[in-house]
Amino acid sequence: MKKKGIAITMIGFLIGFMVGMVFMTSPARAQIKLTYANFPPAPTFPCVQMERWKTEVEKRTAGKVKVETYPGGTLLHAKNMFDGVAAGTADIGCTCPSYFPGMFPVVEAIDLPLGWPNAKVASLALLDIVNKYKPKELERFKVITMFTCPPANIMSMKPILSLEDLKGYELRAAGTGAKILELLGSAAIGMPMTDVPEALQKGVVKGLVSSLEVMKDFKFAEWTRHVTSNVNLFVVSFAVVMNKAKWEALPADVKKVIDDLSRDQAIWTGRYVDNHVKEAMEWSKKTYNVQVYELSPKEIARWYSVLKPMTDKYVKDVEAKGLPAKAILEDVTKLKEKYSKEYPD
Repeated sequence: MKKKGIAITMIGFLIGFMVGMVFMTSPARAQIKLTYANFPPAPTFPCVQMERWKTEVEKRTAGKVKVETYPGGTLLHAKNMFDGVAAGTADIGCTCPSYFPGMFPVVEAIDLPLGWPNAKVASLALLDIVNKYKPKELERFKVITMFTCPPANIMSMKPILSLEDLKGYELRAAGTGAKILELLGSAAIGMPMTDVPEALQKGVVKGLVSSLEVMKDFKFAEWTRHVTSNVNLFVVSFAVVMNKAKWEALPADVKKVIDDLSRDQAIWTGRYVDNHVKEAMEWSKKTYNVQVYELSPKEIARWYSVLKPMTDKYVKDVEAKGLPAKAILEDVTKLKEKYSKEYPD
């Protein structure tokens, strides 16, 4: 009886051990953890798309991957994002190549004043151009996805209806946008977006040039009651990149999920933020009686004729680096035409 009891105990122990091993190696337990850093506040669209990507990856891998997100610069900031991801401070990071003038010449083609109609078109063109030319400055990363903000327009304390209205007028812009404003005659002032509310209150700037969702997200409608909405001066490009060693260590099925999500994420982000602009402008008009103006085609043509030297300089500078700038711009133009037909609004 004693031996029989010992045998039963041993069998029970083995069964329990085997069940435990199965449980521990199930997908739900064998999680791959990824950290994802972002720099703007959590409610803004770059962080909204981050949370959507996290949800999709976790769902599509059936819980095999767990993504921890860090919005608002809590892990890495915009300017140290690339170096931080390369060093492994975060596995994944989102930042703006537009914030690094001259360092991302292929991406900069998208940021030129090309009259992008919406974020969907610009985001898909950006992703395609990066996938085609595979910029060497991004070689140390795995590119997860690319997207842009909606086209930048003017939010101001007075109506801006002509080039003459812009002359000497203090407007905030960043990156390529500051160069565009200078060419147009505005007194461009560079500063982080988070500093703009105080600058508006103190009169340091009289407005800004950016995509219009910030009218609601940052409550700029309280100070800038006039919007010139159809000049579409530029977009700001965003890159989501992963540490190369972390990427290479992932199993093939997880890599496929992430690759399959790349284009889908660009489209989703463009659609989300384009819709958010419409929502933000309706809110601004209703809450603060914001006035919206559209320039005539003739006036817009005046603005873009002034900006042409910027594109000419881009071609000269980028070709001096040994890159096919004209071919890149031709591809960008074709992609803009192609996706504008697919996503006209």
